[in-house]
Amino acid sequence: MIAAAAYPLAALTGIGAKATAHAVEHKTGILRTALPAETSYLYAPDGKTLLTMFYEEYRKYTKLSEISPNVQQAIVAAEDNRFYQHHGVDPKGVARAFVANARSNGVSQGASTLTMQYVRMALRDSAKTPKEVQEATQQTSLRKIKEMRMALDVEKELSKEQILERYLNSAYFGHRAYGIYAAAQIFFSKTPADLTPAEAATLAGLVKSPSEYDPITSDQKDATGRRNYVLDRMAQLGYLSPDAAAAAKSEPIQLRLTSPPNDCASVEEKYRTWGFYCDYLKNWWSSQPAFGENRLERMDKLRRGGYRIVLALDPKTQEAAEKNVGAKDGSGSPFANGIVVAEPGTGRIKAMAVNRKYSLDLSENPPSSNPEAGRNVKANYPNTVAPLLGGGTLPGYQAGSTFKMFPLLAALNSGKKLSTEFNAPYRYRSRIYDDWQPTNASGAMSGQQTMWSAFGKSVNTYWVWMEEQIGAEKGVRLAEQLGLRWRTDVDRQHAAPDRAPKWGAFTLGVSDATPLEMANAYATVAAEGRYCEAIPVMSIFNRDGTPTTYTTRGGVTREVAKPRCRQVVSADAARAATDAARCPTGDTPAKGGCGGWSTADSVRGTVGRPVAGKTGTTDSTRSAWFVGYTPELAAASFIADPDNPFNAVGDGLSQVPIGAVAETLRDALKDKPVRQFTPPSDQIVG
Repeated sequence: MIAAAAYPLAALTGIGAKATAHAVEHKTGILRTALPAETSYLYAPDGKTLLTMFYEEYRKYTKLSEISPNVQQAIVAAEDNRFYQHHGVDPKGVARAFVANARSNGVSQGASTLTMQYVRMALRDSAKTPKEVQEATQQTSLRKIKEMRMALDVEKELSKEQILERYLNSAYFGHRAYGIYAAAQIFFSKTPADLTPAEAATLAGLVKSPSEYDPITSDQKDATGRRNYVLDRMAQLGYLSPDAAAAAKSEPIQLRLTSPPNDCASVEEKYRTWGFYCDYLKNWWSSQPAFGENRLERMDKLRRGGYRIVLALDPKTQEAAEKNVGAKDGSGSPFANGIVVAEPGTGRIKAMAVNRKYSLDLSENPPSSNPEAGRNVKANYPNTVAPLLGGGTLPGYQAGSTFKMFPLLAALNSGKKLSTEFNAPYRYRSRIYDDWQPTNASGAMSGQQTMWSAFGKSVNTYWVWMEEQIGAEKGVRLAEQLGLRWRTDVDRQHAAPDRAPKWGAFTLGVSDATPLEMANAYATVAAEGRYCEAIPVMSIFNRDGTPTTYTTRGGVTREVAKPRCRQVVSADAARAATDAARCPTGDTPAKGGCGGWSTADSVRGTVGRPVAGKTGTTDSTRSAWFVGYTPELAAASFIADPDNPFNAVGDGLSQVPIGAVAETLRDALKDKPVRQFTPPSDQIVG
């Protein structure tokens, strides 16, 4: 029984070596390179303003040279006063613990050196399974033997300074403070370099039992007693003079607490409206193979990997989007109006705004407007963290005639001319789409049309006819190449290869889409056919300061934060599509005529520079959209009820997205040089 209770001296003399050698050998190498989990930091575009952090264990690795000698001396005095004399295992400590434990008939005293404690923490931090965590921390003689052997090996590989540095960055101090940097911040709002002897002794005293000696929740009697013990030990070891120790002991424990932010809901109040963008970053991160093979691994990397992340958001554009989003007071309306702004040629998302408050507190939200949701289900306003703008799992909203951009591009890319004419009737009977008979929104849209006028007036029957000429599946596949994803069973069924050729209603925007997708799809047209994946970051750096990279399937190493672009349609086809898309906005195309009127003819005057785009409404005006772009920016805005798609916004609110996009582009581009669209070639005009 004594042998089981004591820490076995046999570990020092080689007894039990055969039983532990194989278990220890492969782990010692891990300890040389193992680093503890570290907090990831999210910064504003200036790279300096901290927005929030992501962590499970709040920790920032700090070099020993940046840690006050007071801390180094206090932790040695508190935990292992012979640290600089032994070689990983202290024989005197083992013998002392053996005798004490034998007398108490149990485990009353430990013999763990700082090196042994570091080994235990490193094994815990590098564990990949719950079983490995248990093996690293369980109270058994076999585990202690392994720990001792590994401590001896570690001291052959690492210097005392390296071991102490790693220990101080791994130890737990309570209140989610892992490592000395977090402890100094949480308890004293200081860096480790600035801690006084009394503060250092307080923190060193916590390692033994963070809850028992907690100065925050207790009356500080136990915490003060433990601190004073450490100060006395520092004096005995010659780290402090008796007078300095006495002066430090006379001080009350004076805390200056800090609560470090964690995750998007903790974004500073000044930037709280950026919470939706922060949430988009998380969703984007969880989809990146560079950070792991599945969502769980990727989010674990975010919370433990120590990354430095700088957002691609542009403060001026974000301010414009927040200012101009319509139906601004979302507290009294179920209708969400949001806008996303993308940068052509990079895919970087420059702004995301919606008439909602980013908050987890739904207590004051009214019941959902969806009659099938039940009385206890809260609405999405005024507070929500739902990804209403895209980037998450929500399907989005029917985008109406903004989808006409896809058959327009597909037709031009297939060789059709902008001047292609068709006498579009009010009602069109399709023989390809099973006798389907779509109609136009009004009789004024009927008559001879070209791509310019048919796009400017949003003539349904023209674009259904055009789909028949090229094949509806070409528009569907092109939409996918431009970043659209089918998130409902109905959309997936219609988009399937065997059914897409019959999906005539695709051009009318019956599919769900998000403003994030639509802004980036139209940004491709603005970039003359060059599609770039939507991306929320300017840069990502590893904990060692190097850019975060990934390896493509072709074996090429690239930075994760760099734009990922490819040519999807020809530049001339994209230029021709833009020429037609100038018609809806009241702008003047370079090569054709718009037919006298358009669906959003106020946009050109508001933006004050060349602009293209497209309106979109659904049946009964359940949702309304506008997507507009200049050579510099593309913006998509919608208005709909996210809780109940059958709750129609009505004609009165259908103009809101038009104003939101036009005014945002105007304000974001103010004082910037006016850029012109490149005209299409005469060949594609026809």
